[in-house]
Amino acid sequence: MKRRFATVDVFTDRAFGGNPLAIVLDAEGLDTATMQAIAAEFNYSETTFVLPPANPAHTASVRIFTPKSELPFAGHPNVGTGFWLAREGSVFGTSVGDRLLFEEAAGLVVITPIHDDGALTGADITAPQTLSLTGTIAPDVIAACLGLEPADIATVAHHPCIASVGTPFTIAAVRDSTVLDRIITDPAQFTRLPATAHDLLVYAWDDDPSARGIDLHCRMFAPLDGIAEDPATGSANAALAALIASLRPPADLTLRIAQGDAMGRPSRLRATVDSSGRTTIGGSCVAIAEGHLTID
Repeated sequence: MKRRFATVDVFTDRAFGGNPLAIVLDAEGLDTATMQAIAAEFNYSETTFVLPPANPAHTASVRIFTPKSELPFAGHPNVGTGFWLAREGSVFGTSVGDRLLFEEAAGLVVITPIHDDGALTGADITAPQTLSLTGTIAPDVIAACLGLEPADIATVAHHPCIASVGTPFTIAAVRDSTVLDRIITDPAQFTRLPATAHDLLVYAWDDDPSARGIDLHCRMFAPLDGIAEDPATGSANAALAALIASLRPPADLTLRIAQGDAMGRPSRLRATVDSSGRTTIGGSCVAIAEGHLTID
């Protein structure tokens, strides 16, 4: 049995940057255990599986797996899958236009392809949910996960907390970007985080955003999901943008986010939150490979 696949580098405009994604393009008939095994075989932070939609008015049903588990929603898998399907121009015999709709466990995800001078360069996605906050975490727990001191964790704007726009993450700020460089994770300490949000996004504000064109620097760690560090995490940064927007007067917010630099896979994400709290995140993509999986 042969299944077509593609790989895409997401949130980058050059090959071998950003976050790599594997896409299984004709996943109909694969059971959950086989999808999980394929995701473990690719061993990327996520692999997507494209299935016919339940509602023919939608583009596709998309399932997302890390090497160890299935996710209800994730950012870079949707950006990369939307980019590839827009690149192909059709899916399941239906033409792809300027708006794709993916059915996912967290809800309906809207994908908007990005064009530059007529060329397809990436995609934006709209998160399926508005911000939900479900608790705070003690700074000393965050510090222990990251090999830092509790004083390195910033709590002026908000305490470390669990935030979600479709998938929950623990989110914490640190004093400045130099703290991000000192992180040495202790995977055993991640068991102290809530089981529903043991993936940890840490961020710092850039000290000169006008010069560098970057507002925030982030790192994301998910060792309990088999991801020591993620080069670019759209769903976590969408939740972060929504969190920051919630701390300000209602108005449109745009953030330019850098992630992955510490891994040698620089990623650049753009997040916007409108005054109603709806979050969009996106960026550029680069097609890398396509081929077939052979599965008995």
